[in-house]
Amino acid sequence: MAEITFADVVDAPEGEREELIAALISRMTLKEKIKQMSGSANLLDLAMMLIRYNLKPYDSGRNRRLGIPPLRFTDGPRGVGIGHSTCFPVAIARGASWDADLQERISSAIGVEARAQGADFYGGVCINLLRHPGWGRAQETFGEDPHHLGVMGVAALKGAQKHLMACAKHFACNSIEESRFYVDVIIDERTLREVYLPHFKKCVDAGAASIMSAYNRVNGTYCGHSHQLLSEILKDDWGFDGFVMSDFLFGIYNGVDAANGGMDMEMPGRWRFGFGFARKVKRGLVPIERIDDAVARILRQKARFALKGDKSGYDKSAVGSRAHVALALEAARKSMVLLKNENGALPIAERKVSRMAIVGELATRSNIGDRGSSEVHPSYVVTPLEGLRSRAGGAIEVEYDNGSDLSRARVKAARADLVMVVVGLTSREEGEHMTDFLPRGGDREDLGLPADQEAIIHAVASENERCIVIVEGGSAVTMGSWLDEVEAVLMAWYPGMEGGTALAEILFGDVCPGGKLPVTFPASTEQLPFFDKKARRIEYGYYHGYRLFDREGLEPEFPFGFGLSYTSFAYGPLELSDEEIDPSGLLTATFDVTNTGSMYGEEVAQLYVEPPGTAVDRPVRELKGFARLPLEPGETATVSMPVDAGELAYYDVGTSSWSVEPGDYSVRVGSSSRLEDLRSSAGFRIRGD
Repeated sequence: MAEITFADVVDAPEGEREELIAALISRMTLKEKIKQMSGSANLLDLAMMLIRYNLKPYDSGRNRRLGIPPLRFTDGPRGVGIGHSTCFPVAIARGASWDADLQERISSAIGVEARAQGADFYGGVCINLLRHPGWGRAQETFGEDPHHLGVMGVAALKGAQKHLMACAKHFACNSIEESRFYVDVIIDERTLREVYLPHFKKCVDAGAASIMSAYNRVNGTYCGHSHQLLSEILKDDWGFDGFVMSDFLFGIYNGVDAANGGMDMEMPGRWRFGFGFARKVKRGLVPIERIDDAVARILRQKARFALKGDKSGYDKSAVGSRAHVALALEAARKSMVLLKNENGALPIAERKVSRMAIVGELATRSNIGDRGSSEVHPSYVVTPLEGLRSRAGGAIEVEYDNGSDLSRARVKAARADLVMVVVGLTSREEGEHMTDFLPRGGDREDLGLPADQEAIIHAVASENERCIVIVEGGSAVTMGSWLDEVEAVLMAWYPGMEGGTALAEILFGDVCPGGKLPVTFPASTEQLPFFDKKARRIEYGYYHGYRLFDREGLEPEFPFGFGLSYTSFAYGPLELSDEEIDPSGLLTATFDVTNTGSMYGEEVAQLYVEPPGTAVDRPVRELKGFARLPLEPGETATVSMPVDAGELAYYDVGTSSWSVEPGDYSVRVGSSSRLEDLRSSAGFRIRGD
């Protein structure tokens, strides 16, 4: 036992592993333990990180004496940042697919590409709740709803962890970019537990290897130092047996406070857990038991994942492979959301179109998202113009104008049979923000398009009534100043390396649009919660997104869950398996969905539950289930969704426990969160104690 090495821990049966981990830790010096708890980046690595983040994996915790391998971390919510990896549509676009199976397959592909390029630890499972659509990194998460976030986050986690460790981030309440390093989020216990943490709990229950803490403060304490978040909730209440790692560089400010709070690993280098930290541990400022616990958590996951993945290894030929590019194309097809389509503007009737004008600088841009830590460097990108020209072939003349001269753009629009305007946002307007000296990224307080782009829309729409607008971006865009002037609007998001191909397929009707919004598109910013991108202190309330719109009776431009199709769907009656259940019970909701149109299409059926709302203030309705259904014309699918009473609980701050309110509940199913789109309903009762 005295000569135990890490290999012995890996080879041991799972039931004996904890004892061997403890024995291995007993052989380690304090210096060796602390090295397990921190990254290995030096000042040169830091300088390279600022020039090209993710150029290579970031190591931590190698111990040659005991045979402990390092963790090799890489990032990438839309693909691996190393090399020329496959670039998938951004996470919020994949959220718009409402397809958990697709997300799991994408994350598995990302895991393969990460392993093929030397990484074994992946940081791309971003599940921060989109409280306000102006958040600069909205594109990195899946949307505004905790249930939807949890389902998609678990799918991302499971896919990646077929091949390597993954961490879910950023824990917690991280949804302002420009003040992320210092903002103090003031939030009550119930809002924290019910709104901002459930999706993290789902990832913990699904076996997350790691959780990354956020930069910001919560109720006065930095997340990286928070005993409440990292120890009381995450480790004690939830039983998390993985390790907590800091966000990079500024994730912790005091090594003693961080370690005592529950931080297990500082990344990417050894600064707060570096010079002088060992002396503080020896003085008793950090109990050695806390150090041993942190090391045990790290070794536990290293051992757990040591034998994960393909036993034959990972070849670099998988990076940007044909199969992965095809997956990126599938994701782009499924994620685009048709927001408006009047007078049969789409799909394009090819027999009626001989000349088409494409206007806007973004039509020729490789606009695939933020250039911060989520940046991917694919071998090529299909732009909207390339995709449309390729699909149009020689049958339709495609004329392009960048829109810089409005008079010229008007002329081209007037002589075309239809005009398409490609507008939206880029990494200059939104994304990760490091400093005010770099004009890149950050939050959006104004959700409208840039003024020059709106001017282009007004100009060309005045010359051609057949005007179609394609919007690129990572979150909601307000459209009230120009929406009534155009026939059709398609939200393309940042669609990845095959975005131009998917866009053309949808516009020409080769693919039926089936995406649904994972975030409410407001009619104006006045409808949204208070947002200050430079806030030092901000209060997060219980309501945001569709829950706020329902509660206040507000009309969005486009509601959460909304998306049009080229075909139509009918919902049959909703049947519940039980009329009454216990507070710990489970019932099944069953209903039919039929494709009543003439084209193959995919419908996202959504299930919402309305609580009694008498014990405490509750949302009007909450999403509790969804399914993406592929249907041929005339085909009917029977859908069964579980409704777990435990998922309907509220957090009772008086007893510090979860409570299921007895009473009458309503279940509604349909095509969006709005009452008029919820086609079928039924009721059930939860019995009291």
